[in-house]
Amino acid sequence: MFLLQMGFANMLRRPFRAALTACGVALGIGAFVALVGFADAFEEQWRQFYRTKGTDMCVFRGSFMNKASTDESAGAKLRGIPVVADAAPVSFDLVDFTPDVSAVVQGWVDTSFEFESLTLVQGRRFQGDEPAVLLGEILAGSLGKKAGDWVEVQGAPMLIAGVFRAPDTFSASSAVLPLHQLQRLSDLGAKVAGFHVRLRPSSPGVSPEDRLRRAKLAIESQLPGLKAMPAGVVAGDNHIVNFIRSTAWATSLIALFIAVLGVANTMAMSVFERTREIGILRALGWSGPRIVRLILLEASVLGFAGGLLGLAAGRFGLWALASIRATAGLPRVYPSMVHFGEAMCIALAISLAAGFLPAYRGAMFPPTTALRYE
Repeated sequence: MFLLQMGFANMLRRPFRAALTACGVALGIGAFVALVGFADAFEEQWRQFYRTKGTDMCVFRGSFMNKASTDESAGAKLRGIPVVADAAPVSFDLVDFTPDVSAVVQGWVDTSFEFESLTLVQGRRFQGDEPAVLLGEILAGSLGKKAGDWVEVQGAPMLIAGVFRAPDTFSASSAVLPLHQLQRLSDLGAKVAGFHVRLRPSSPGVSPEDRLRRAKLAIESQLPGLKAMPAGVVAGDNHIVNFIRSTAWATSLIALFIAVLGVANTMAMSVFERTREIGILRALGWSGPRIVRLILLEASVLGFAGGLLGLAAGRFGLWALASIRATAGLPRVYPSMVHFGEAMCIALAISLAAGFLPAYRGAMFPPTTALRYE
């Protein structure tokens, strides 16, 4: 208890410097909460995208996020495989609807089972290959459009046939176009990104993992050159998710490194200014390890305060991101208590790591030398 009181008192000697250091820690923690939390939420949105549509597997050539890598004609053979209940061809493209609003456009056939997951709130579904588009509710709000209006897609006017509500943010922030219209506008020919596949119910006693493994073997043996992967694996391992995750961690690590330097500088200055005081403590019988514990306690106080500020800053940043019109269609992020706990552990860890060298230096001062220090 005495060490704790002393640690707080020492930090309050230089309140402005302590506050600046805590803000530096808050910057790193805020970046971690906001960016890494967003990356995790984005991946979860992909998982929910497949889960709500009842998609069990994705079949494609090369990378599934390549908008034109698979022959559409493979769908007929795919649907003829006994383990496959249905297979829907899909394509994707990123479209600038206005200078401020961009969104993913999905290409579906009008018989796709994926329509089952959508709830029309305005208008109707498109029919066949008519030049019409369905807008997700979030995207329609961002564009200020409703069913019956017109919108340009890749320079072509399209009737907004309907507006839909979806259980996942990714779908609600996107548009759905007849597959052949998207192929024509994007010069895809008869290519698609791949197929979303529903499997038939498994036999009693077969685990979900075995069901997917057997389906993968059956599909890949019948369609050489194509890959079949569980939808959950595709959601967590595609280049968009990997890019966002890598960028989030890289940016967070840079901010955390800056925070480490700030704490290290503050603790080094604190030890330097209190050299004589440390010498007195050593002369009174304080051991080197006890001096180290005192200084590390001071560093952890800074880390804890900065961590709390960082949690608030990160949460505010996520709220601001969801409130800006240009990014309103991005996944809504609600960090879990586990994520907050990880952030606080990181805040304490970087503070202790940054404070260790100054603490060790202070503990190694010979008492006689420290007492003579002016």
